[in-house]
Amino acid sequence: MQQQYEGYKKLVDSLKSASALLNLDHKSQLHQDIITICNHLVNPSFRIAVFGPFNHGKSTLLNAMLGNRTLPIDLIPTTGASITVNYGSDVRTRIMLVDGTEIYRNGTEILQQFAILDGNRQMRKDVASVEVFCPHPFLETGVEFLDLPGTNDRDEQDNLVREQLLSADLVIQLLDARKLMTLGERENLRDWLLDRGIKTVIFVANFLNLLEPDEQKQVQNRLLFVAESFRAELPPGFSNLYRVDALPALRARLKGDVAAANSSGLAAFETALQNIVGILQPNSGSVRLPRVEAIASQIQHSLKAKIDPIVIELKSFDNKQNSKIEIKQKAANLIYKGFTTSVGELRDWLALPKLLTKYQADAAVALAENNFKAWQTNILKKDLTQLQLAAIKWLYQAYEFFQEERPQDLLIPFPHQPQVILPPKPSSTDDLSEPGSIAVGGGIGWLLGGPVGAAVVGSISYLLNKNIQKQDEQLAKESYHQDVAKLCITAIEDYLSNFSKQGLSILNEYEQKSDKVICFEVSQEPVEFTNKRENLQQLQNGFNQLLRELEKVKILSNHQPYKEIPKYSNTKIKYSPQPKRVKISPEKDPDVKQQQENTAKNTGTRVESVSTSPPKASPSPRPEEVEAKFRDWELNEEIAQMKAEMRSSKACRQTSPGFKTGKQQHTTQSNKAPTQPKTQTEKDKITRAYSILGLPANASLAEVKQAYRTLVKKWHPDLFVNQPQLQKQAQEKMHLVNEAYTILSEK
Repeated sequence: MQQQYEGYKKLVDSLKSASALLNLDHKSQLHQDIITICNHLVNPSFRIAVFGPFNHGKSTLLNAMLGNRTLPIDLIPTTGASITVNYGSDVRTRIMLVDGTEIYRNGTEILQQFAILDGNRQMRKDVASVEVFCPHPFLETGVEFLDLPGTNDRDEQDNLVREQLLSADLVIQLLDARKLMTLGERENLRDWLLDRGIKTVIFVANFLNLLEPDEQKQVQNRLLFVAESFRAELPPGFSNLYRVDALPALRARLKGDVAAANSSGLAAFETALQNIVGILQPNSGSVRLPRVEAIASQIQHSLKAKIDPIVIELKSFDNKQNSKIEIKQKAANLIYKGFTTSVGELRDWLALPKLLTKYQADAAVALAENNFKAWQTNILKKDLTQLQLAAIKWLYQAYEFFQEERPQDLLIPFPHQPQVILPPKPSSTDDLSEPGSIAVGGGIGWLLGGPVGAAVVGSISYLLNKNIQKQDEQLAKESYHQDVAKLCITAIEDYLSNFSKQGLSILNEYEQKSDKVICFEVSQEPVEFTNKRENLQQLQNGFNQLLRELEKVKILSNHQPYKEIPKYSNTKIKYSPQPKRVKISPEKDPDVKQQQENTAKNTGTRVESVSTSPPKASPSPRPEEVEAKFRDWELNEEIAQMKAEMRSSKACRQTSPGFKTGKQQHTTQSNKAPTQPKTQTEKDKITRAYSILGLPANASLAEVKQAYRTLVKKWHPDLFVNQPQLQKQAQEKMHLVNEAYTILSEK
């Protein structure tokens, strides 16, 4: 049996831990019940409590069973404390005071001082417990009696009785046959016993001897009804109703009158009681655990009442935080996508083969005509600036959105203007018979004057578009102006090679630094919520531990354990959409190395896979270029929309506890038809706008955007650069489309 009680220690610890988590008032009923049941679970004694209203003869019945006047009895309510009766070799009393003082006395006379009500019928405040030791064979078997104060007298006494009933393995409820089962007794039976899992109850009717024979028969029938209506959980074959005339039984015992004791009902009751205890005592856990179940259920409901609101609050907070992070992640990914696209375009433009293809011919001609500086400013610098700004704008978008490190401007300098040293002039410089020597312009170059200078310009175009290396010696004989043309071509190639190499190097470094701009920091959560998480973890751990211990003793619960909460890391985290880059030296970078090799191999006479010199006028953009511009516009619009969502989300949090996230707001707006305007003028504008976009009047915002996207791709003015009439028509059409989109998107 001792092992059984040892096994309850973990359950007791769980109950106490859960009680501590609830921060219960020490005077609260639940706290008192928890302390009582915990102490009772590890008590090896089998406790029998005598319970009933005052003056029902509880102490008299116990004295009769003990065979002497051990306990105080009187005609007025006397028992002012719960008195525990244990086995002892002789009769003695121990009083424990609240301050820790212990008082031992032989006999029980000291009870008159500490265990009865005072003149004002009040219990003593300084008494913690009263214990009487008595040499009785029934007590020697590990049984202890508990004499409780009478109920229905004072609230203070009722509270004490209610608390102590939890610690009784068997309850003897004494009934007064003269006023059987009053309303107060029925309420106590329900509230103090049944609802708290106390069902090992025996009813004992007292004072039946004071009634007339006819009345006794009626009362006995009523007693049977009471006993049958209460489903006591006693061993099979035993009744839960007995008659004992307590005072005659005590007198018979004091006189040693066995016949009188038998006629009082005491002997039959004692025999049944000893047999019931003999069966229940070895497995007292089956008696105590239903009380534990009732208390544990209250604890679990109280814990859930604390846990669930915290879970809801933290979930709401996490959803809001995750929504903000998702918006920022999406923005970072979009910005990074736009940045890498722009950088890729600039890198592709800086590749030496592309530079040579696009600019070598015009640059060499400009050099020959002494217009290189103007060409560099008006053509090369203009193209470079446009590509640089396209890349830089994404970093400024990121800085505006995330407020991390301020971006630096991307500055790619130009090499020094190429210098050409003329070879010695031949004796005759007017031989212009070589192929390709026809002048392409009337200007006189800074290198040579007259027709020879013009011939140099013409030879540049000829040499860049003809392969003369495989001609025979005679055809390959070069004149002076061809030598000069080759020098110009070589000088420009060196210039563009240096420009490409330096530009790619600067661009790589610039891209490396971008990861400090296109990123954001997930900040630490407020201390308030960190504390809530810790508190929630403790509460859920206590709840789950109690569930596990209840399962071990086969107490089933309707509650499910809470899932383990992942450990929350409250450290600052940087989010960056960019992969880790590794710097590669030119010697190890195959692209850079190949570029250097190409530069070394190229001469002023020939460039592989080149086209004719580009036209001076800008060509019409191809449809894919317009598509690229539109994608760029879409990215800008989406980022601007996310900024608006972030501002809206912040404003909602400041004004309303139950706000929708920006994403939710946008979804709602996208899926519902625009609201109707108030004035007829506004109605006409909207109807016309739908008509311009080719949409029905009830089209959603998503449909409006799609229609706008389609029309932009069809009527973009850049598609008609070389067709003035169509370009003017496209501009007018786009003006109407833009106006219609603005009206419908702002509804």
